[in-house]
Amino acid sequence: MQNAAQALGFSQIGVTGVNLSEAEPGLKAWLAAGFHGSMNYMASHGLKRARPSELVPGTVSVITVRMDYLPNNVADLSAESEANALKQPMQGVVSVYARGRDYHKVLRHRLQQLQAQMADWVGPFGYRVFTDSAPVMEAELAVKSGQGWRGKNTLVLQRDAGSFFFLGEIFIDFELPETASITSHCGTCSACLDLCPTKAIVAPYQLDARRCISYLTIEHAGEIPHELRPLIGNRIYGCDDCQWACPWNKYAKKSTLPDFNSRDALTAPQLLDLLEWDEASFLKNTEGSSIRRIGHARWLRNVALAAGNALRGGQRHDITKAEALALQKALIRWQDHPDPVVQEQVAWSLAQPA
Repeated sequence: MQNAAQALGFSQIGVTGVNLSEAEPGLKAWLAAGFHGSMNYMASHGLKRARPSELVPGTVSVITVRMDYLPNNVADLSAESEANALKQPMQGVVSVYARGRDYHKVLRHRLQQLQAQMADWVGPFGYRVFTDSAPVMEAELAVKSGQGWRGKNTLVLQRDAGSFFFLGEIFIDFELPETASITSHCGTCSACLDLCPTKAIVAPYQLDARRCISYLTIEHAGEIPHELRPLIGNRIYGCDDCQWACPWNKYAKKSTLPDFNSRDALTAPQLLDLLEWDEASFLKNTEGSSIRRIGHARWLRNVALAAGNALRGGQRHDITKAEALALQKALIRWQDHPDPVVQEQVAWSLAQPA
């Protein structure tokens, strides 16, 4: 099965049972603290998230996979190059995983192919495929099946692959031998906690999503808290800082699939160009991308915020007066946008002292 999985582009395959009882106290505490923010779906299924056999009745084993996603068409992608991009105020920064094709589509299709091959070997069986698409505790299942250990930034880490990979699962109704878990190798390192721009990693292994830039720019639909806006900088979709900070990501692998190649429009996008996108342009440029799901209004909110941060006076990486005037002109176009969240964000950005 490992060979079949690798032929489909998966880096590793594992198997675990359905007992996640050890994760239930942590899940309850995280929800009770309100760390899930407005992601109500995190709480709506209760403890089914930690009980695969209740989520999908009849589930006996869970097959887990991981798939590397660093784009293969960017030669100089590194912690240094990404840090430099964050210092370019006229440029927007998109999280690496979202620069190519929507991973949900890629993994789901290949998991279905893997299931079909398994059915050829063992005969028909009950199953359900998941990839960040339902209330599944993917990280816990990955850790239990040996895909890696849980890092202090709450992501799954692998010694020979870092954390730049996607996870997927196949819930099945028959038992398979479980693969062994591996030990943690974070040690005393606190690089991810130290580098998080908004201090969203409130303690080792504890993430307050309400402060996380990925949550704020992707999941959160309302106004972004004013005190966090300057900390977001020019990040317009997601954030990779805690990953690039991790020493293990020097071993991260590039994807073998062209699906995750970085698109030109999202590799080093200029804010002035992005502010020209109307909804039709947004839909065209994000076709087949995971970015499309947030919609044009939320995307525009993010871009406008980055423009406001670029306009802030006294910043270390100042823009020219001509660039400031161009940004202001581009923002004015959207000041009467029908979405009140966009209106407020544009007004805040225009009010920044250039």
